[in-house]
Amino acid sequence: MATTDRQATTLALAHALSAAERGLAVIPLSRTKLPALRSPHRDDPDPAPCHGECGRFGHGVYDASTDPARIRELFAAAPWATGYGIACGLPPHHLIGIDLDTKSGTDSSAALRELALRHLFTIPPTVVVLTPSGGRHLWLTGPPEVVVPNSAGRLAPGIDIRGAGGYLVGPGSRTDHGVYSTAPGTAHIVPARCPRALLRLLLPPPRTHHPASPSADGHGQGLVQFVLAAHEGQRNTRLFWAACRAYEDGIGPALVDPLVEAALNTGLTEREARATIASAARMTGHRP
Repeated sequence: MATTDRQATTLALAHALSAAERGLAVIPLSRTKLPALRSPHRDDPDPAPCHGECGRFGHGVYDASTDPARIRELFAAAPWATGYGIACGLPPHHLIGIDLDTKSGTDSSAALRELALRHLFTIPPTVVVLTPSGGRHLWLTGPPEVVVPNSAGRLAPGIDIRGAGGYLVGPGSRTDHGVYSTAPGTAHIVPARCPRALLRLLLPPPRTHHPASPSADGHGQGLVQFVLAAHEGQRNTRLFWAACRAYEDGIGPALVDPLVEAALNTGLTEREARATIASAARMTGHRP
């Protein structure tokens, strides 16, 4: 490995450890901005879904950690890493990344300003990361019970969203195109809360309502199974997502008790489960 690459790896690890001190879970990235560690199941003829349950590294954001010892182990397993990714959607920050791109030929900053005027919200002062291509990443935080999905161009042309299951390239990372850096004056700002009006825009659009029984087409049972499959740290977010889909599909009231029962099986209390479902009802415009 060239000396410059060793230096880049050392710097990336230092920045990753600093981010972890702020409660941000990180993984090592290669110069291509992809996770530096490949899946340990890549050669399996019929790999079963695995989010790190096998105990090995190479599961992308599912490897993300704030534990300094584990982070050092991750970087030791990927000595070619020159950057780090920050997992979105995880506690305590439940990070949401607004990626204002410049490669699409559109003015993504102007598009965001237009959205803010149309929907009456203001982006508060927050962490801003400058990309080598001239773009910007705005860091915002969301409520713990809300699952913001990743999207590309859905909000507006040139605006990508990094949510649950996604990651942001951390400042100090070196890629094939240059170095990511924090915008002056924003390095030590705590990520700001996402405006509620913007948060609603980031959620999947409501589907057409067709009142049906919870078992219609197995959809209700599928939502219940989705909650039952939650790992620790995902229980509230999965329950909230499933409840939102249930209310959007007109089966919310009928599915409350099955969802509560599923949530109890994952370790949530009944009070926590019912509060999360009530929050989903309000978010989708229904009365709990």
